[in-house]
Amino acid sequence: MPNRLIYESSPYLLQHAHNPVDWYPWGEEAFAKARSENKPIFLSVGYATCHWCHVMEQESFEDPEIARLLNTHFVPIKVDREELPDVDQVYMAALQAMTGSGGWPMNMFLLPDLRPFFGGTYWPPEPRHGLPSFRQVLLGVHQAWLNQKKEVLENAEQLTAFLQAQLKPRPGALPEGLHGEALASLLRAADPVYGGLGGAPKFPQAPALSYLLALAWLGRQPAKEHLRLTLRRMAEGGIYDQVGGGFHRYAVDAFWRVPHFEKMLYDNAQLARVYAAASLLFEEEADFYRRIAHETLGYALRELRGPLGEFWSAQDADSEGVEGRFYVWRLEEFREALGADAEAGARLFGVSEAGNWEGTNVLERRYPEAALREELGLSEEAYRAWVEGVRQRLYRARAKRTPPLTDDKVLADWNGLMLRALAEAGRWLGEARYLEAARENASFVLGNMLKDELLRHAWRQGQLKPQAYLADQAHYGLGLLALYEATGEVAWLEAARRLAEALLRNFWDPEGGFRDSLDPTLPVQAKDVHDGPYPSGTAAATELLFRLGALYERAEWQRIGLEVLEAHAQALTRSPLGHPGLLQAHLVGTQGSELAIVLPSSLAQEAARWFLPLTTLAFGPPGSLPVLRGRQPGLAYLCRQGACRMPAEDVQALRGELQALYTR
Repeated sequence: MPNRLIYESSPYLLQHAHNPVDWYPWGEEAFAKARSENKPIFLSVGYATCHWCHVMEQESFEDPEIARLLNTHFVPIKVDREELPDVDQVYMAALQAMTGSGGWPMNMFLLPDLRPFFGGTYWPPEPRHGLPSFRQVLLGVHQAWLNQKKEVLENAEQLTAFLQAQLKPRPGALPEGLHGEALASLLRAADPVYGGLGGAPKFPQAPALSYLLALAWLGRQPAKEHLRLTLRRMAEGGIYDQVGGGFHRYAVDAFWRVPHFEKMLYDNAQLARVYAAASLLFEEEADFYRRIAHETLGYALRELRGPLGEFWSAQDADSEGVEGRFYVWRLEEFREALGADAEAGARLFGVSEAGNWEGTNVLERRYPEAALREELGLSEEAYRAWVEGVRQRLYRARAKRTPPLTDDKVLADWNGLMLRALAEAGRWLGEARYLEAARENASFVLGNMLKDELLRHAWRQGQLKPQAYLADQAHYGLGLLALYEATGEVAWLEAARRLAEALLRNFWDPEGGFRDSLDPTLPVQAKDVHDGPYPSGTAAATELLFRLGALYERAEWQRIGLEVLEAHAQALTRSPLGHPGLLQAHLVGTQGSELAIVLPSSLAQEAARWFLPLTTLAFGPPGSLPVLRGRQPGLAYLCRQGACRMPAEDVQALRGELQALYTR
């Protein structure tokens, strides 16, 4: 007998629709039951491709005795964190405040008024490794609710007050040397051998890589060196799918060798963009970076793109109930797939009888390729063809396995990240197919997910959820702006402008920054500027306002952007590692420029191929945009905050003006 989740569209919630637990989705029906019966709420948050969420579902939520305890003493609510990120954000902050750490599944106990009072992550069905069993936790919380109600209420009150204080902006003065200090802080966390920030587990941290790209373009040599090291080591390691392209979520070690095997749309969108940009910034290694960008976008277009141009959210780490089974190789499987090429292929990908992970091989590509090419006696062109042939044979052999589950819900902010990646890679690399995919995505999202001026967050199989978030408007707005910069098609720019205007009407809080959510039921207002695996909604909104404010000559948008930066000055100075997106927005707001090219002009196509991370492009006939008013056809105008360089009429002159504005 299915529970209420059978009526939901989220793949994660549907995975729990046949549990004996009497699950409710997040909403008033569950809240009213908790109030009327005076029961605490058990809130369980996860997502469809979460390995330990699957484990707990099978061990505990399918257990009849545990289900009886949950149904009798609590009101159980299931939430897909990707569908309701504000719910996840608020209660994850509570969990981290209580325990010092967090993760998924996240299991929280709430008062009927939704204030949290206790929580944790994974609990096993039986006590082990110092963890109590889930049954013990449930019985303990139930007894506390019956016999220690005063302490429970006090704990909820103190925790909620702490969260409200933590989420308030902390204004201050931004130092002149902000970015030098931020870079120094980032590099203190850097691994000088394998790249990346921090140790195991090691995440790509794409927002930090994007920020380092901008600093490297500005001529910061330490940023260049760390970026090159990190991008090379990541793409050589097992975190990168050497057969099918695309990046896994993170590496469990410090060497990028063994990944947590799920693949996320947001990681692959951002990393494809980073590698495409790096191919322009580091010309001597351009082929390498370009290959990784193409393979990553190729993976996304092949395996995460829906039939209407939409992009799905993620692919699971597990298949056949085993994490990584789809991706790893035993030596005999490798030999069977490659035949006579198996010995050389094994050197290329580091395959051995012993393996490098639990008796199997996670493919890496660390073998010196010049040496292997010489061993094979192949020219560079023939060697590349041989490698591609090996990859294709491995791909075809792997395709016969049971594939991991794909979470096919469509999220507006994640699609915005991919839209921006496709648009920018399309113009930087001269790939028309990326631009066409970007146009199709923009047409789908604007046609199916825009309602009452706001993009709604989640869509699946024709069902649009009502929630709308700051991040949806901001990230998709940046994607639309990038599509305009790549094509010159003003309709996309106008759509970005409308999203920015709606964003300000609905999410701007004059008393301090942006609200992330419009949900009035949460015990604290979601207002978080910390970057997760992609930039915060506030960072994206601030960058969008700076860029659009320049093109539309909206001084008030520039002013609001600066107010946001000042409101979060303490966060930027004290924790740059947690706020690279907002630091990037600061660069755009203080050192950014606009390049207005009045058509017809031969400069437009040339400038579109340049990597100019702090410059917003505008193309069009005279007067078609405020930034193009009073301009002479055939000339390019490079301006910053109302002050323009000398108009350029050829590529050499334009490069000279850029060089003068950005002395590097």
